[in-house]
Amino acid sequence: MSEREPANRLLEKRRSGVILHPTSLPGPGHVGRIGREAWRFLDWLEQAGFSVWQILPLNPPQADGSPYACISAFAGDTRLIDPEGMVKRGWLHSAAGRMPIGQALSEARLALASTGGTSWDEYHAFCEAQGDWLEDFARFVVIKRLQGNRPWWTWPDPLLHRDPRRMEQLRGEAGEALDAVRFGQFVFFQQWTELRREANSRDILLLGDMPIFVAHDSADVWANPENFDLDGSGQPMTVAGVPPDYFSETGQRWGNPHYRWDYLAQTGYRWWMQRIGWALEGLDALRIDHFRGFEAYWSIPAQEPTAMGGEWVRGPGAAFFDALLERFGELPLLAEDLGVITPEVTALRKRFGMPGMKILQFAFDGSDDNPYLPENHEELGVVYTGTHDNDTTVGWFESLPQEARARVLERLSHPGPEMPWPLIRTALQSPARLAVIPMQDALGLDGRHRMNTPGTSEGNWHWRFSWQHVPPDRAVELRQMNEDADRVPAGTGS
Repeated sequence: MSEREPANRLLEKRRSGVILHPTSLPGPGHVGRIGREAWRFLDWLEQAGFSVWQILPLNPPQADGSPYACISAFAGDTRLIDPEGMVKRGWLHSAAGRMPIGQALSEARLALASTGGTSWDEYHAFCEAQGDWLEDFARFVVIKRLQGNRPWWTWPDPLLHRDPRRMEQLRGEAGEALDAVRFGQFVFFQQWTELRREANSRDILLLGDMPIFVAHDSADVWANPENFDLDGSGQPMTVAGVPPDYFSETGQRWGNPHYRWDYLAQTGYRWWMQRIGWALEGLDALRIDHFRGFEAYWSIPAQEPTAMGGEWVRGPGAAFFDALLERFGELPLLAEDLGVITPEVTALRKRFGMPGMKILQFAFDGSDDNPYLPENHEELGVVYTGTHDNDTTVGWFESLPQEARARVLERLSHPGPEMPWPLIRTALQSPARLAVIPMQDALGLDGRHRMNTPGTSEGNWHWRFSWQHVPPDRAVELRQMNEDADRVPAGTGS
């Protein structure tokens, strides 16, 4: 099969976008919400000429808050729910908009249960339609709470192995708690659907993110152990990571259990079909994190303390994407293909028309054949100044030695404006169909506003912006840059 034009809305025309996870939105509470501030952000994107909003995974994180290590690959992060949205629907009285989310959900559920009506019917329809993952997720959350938050593989055998009689007993013992979990998911996806509908009405696409691996202590592994390389007690036989390289002498041992791709193939990749299908009900396209793992993955024996004892194992490859293509008719996917990528990985990506990523912060090592240099970008690709894993552009530039700074500015031929504007303009002028910048770069913020530092466990995932950070003329300036780069879709308002 030859390289072909992808059936991918992201690449139908020149667009630009902004990376901002909803947790980083302004507003009350510990994280942002998908309410009025999210809609205000859509206003700002439209004014600035952006037509893609890229987010991180929307799933419920574990204690460290990382959206890349979640307790479910299907469920939504209910911390993002906006109580005001339930007030607007008449489920809660006006003062409830200031309630903690858990209390607001509880009161709304009890109110709907007592009055019934269309919304209550919609709730039951949601539970029935999403039962394949929702029931197991509700059980997982409730049992974990009852078990003192211990990992599932330490639970008593009837719970660990999901004994049918014990699961039925749980329904009687904790019916209210199970229903509360289901209702939280109903409200989350209802509010997210409304947000997506509003974004699409403005020709703003939502680009999501899907890690290839899932967390060991998750509803997915507990409920579907046959999909993963586990022993009889639920412990991984092999775990994921990457081999030693220039950045780490021992590599990275992530600890995620590997898939049993041979078994998944026998099922027609059923679990993956459900995962991607459900994600695309709420998103316009997906970035697949660690795409290279579909071609070959680094398999580490679980007893090994580092990644050094691992080996490369062939992944599902083209057979998996053929199945996806047959199921969905198109592949609105973006391949995260950063790091050391083999020709085989590139061939797999191109065979299925998936764009790759180019990060401008990686472009300036002095080599003319550096693939991240703008002159080496592919048209059917996506260019970034940086991602959530990079320092902000200002922070990155300030950290460079003086000689390296001079080399960057010489390459960019932009001696005038200070960073991040030369790099932003370069991204927008790239031949790549889609150009994306983090919100921190759009606001010209320094390294104190970084979202994540890979390899560290403290201080990540907490960044939030304030509208006070946004100069009143910034949207106008960015819109002009987008128009100069022919990235403003025709007919969008100013």
